Amino acid sequence: MNERTIGDRRVALQNYIKLYLILIRTSVRSRMQYRFNFAFGTVLAAIIQLSEFLMIAIVLAKFGAVRGWTMHEVGYLFAVMTLAKTLYRTFGNEVHNLERYLVEGELDQLLTKPLPVLLSLMPRGFRLMPGELLQGGAILAWALGEMLRTGQVTWWAIPQTLFAIVTGGVVLFAIGMATATCGFWTTRISMLQNMTEDAAQTAARYPLTLYPGWMSGLLLTAVPVGLVGYVPALYILRGELGLWVFPVLAAASCLAVLLALRFWKFGISKYQSTGS
Repeated sequence: MNERTIGDRRVALQNYIKLYLILIRTSVRSRMQYRFNFAFGTVLAAIIQLSEFLMIAIVLAKFGAVRGWTMHEVGYLFAVMTLAKTLYRTFGNEVHNLERYLVEGELDQLLTKPLPVLLSLMPRGFRLMPGELLQGGAILAWALGEMLRTGQVTWWAIPQTLFAIVTGGVVLFAIGMATATCGFWTTRISMLQNMTEDAAQTAARYPLTLYPGWMSGLLLTAVPVGLVGYVPALYILRGELGLWVFPVLAAASCLAVLLALRFWKFGISKYQSTGS
């Protein structure tokens, strides 16, 4: 590959990034036209998310711990998963909603544009999710604050947790993209998403030691949501495993996205219009 080719690709990438940012800005402006709906949705989302954790907290307050994991540690897992999911759904929401494009035939319109389908698709549903961000951030601050006070963790836990949230968001995006790609053959993917995204993410809000070995294995490999909160928490909160966890998480998230992109490209090549 000569220098000219490398330069052309660099310019193309820069143009794609600029276009992506423009499309995001346009999406945000259109959503902010309905400010009351945005504010109401923010408050409602925060209440729903908080009520889910309060149900867990009530049970843990009664029994003290679950399989040796305290309420603050489970709160940490809950918050990291919430924030990683928020990151994924902020930038990749329309990948999650691909079924609508397949059923209504809107994907055909994207295929006619001189842009990669993924680049055209993702900015359309760019979401501001302050409710989930505030709720997840509040629970994380509460959990880490208490563990800092008791000396269970040090201040290094904060940047390490931020790293885990970012890599976790990438892993969830890869899972979502791989699931959505199945729609190029099946069209309907909502039931599959219930298993690979909703149910799996809910399960990963708790320590994987709660589940049978085969299920824990699936949540670490086939649908690797265990890499989002549980694996980094073993080191950050408990000092288990080792510092090698972080390069492994970075490598795993990159590998997951590369595999998902390859699967997506293959799925696009096999896609047949619904004809609607």
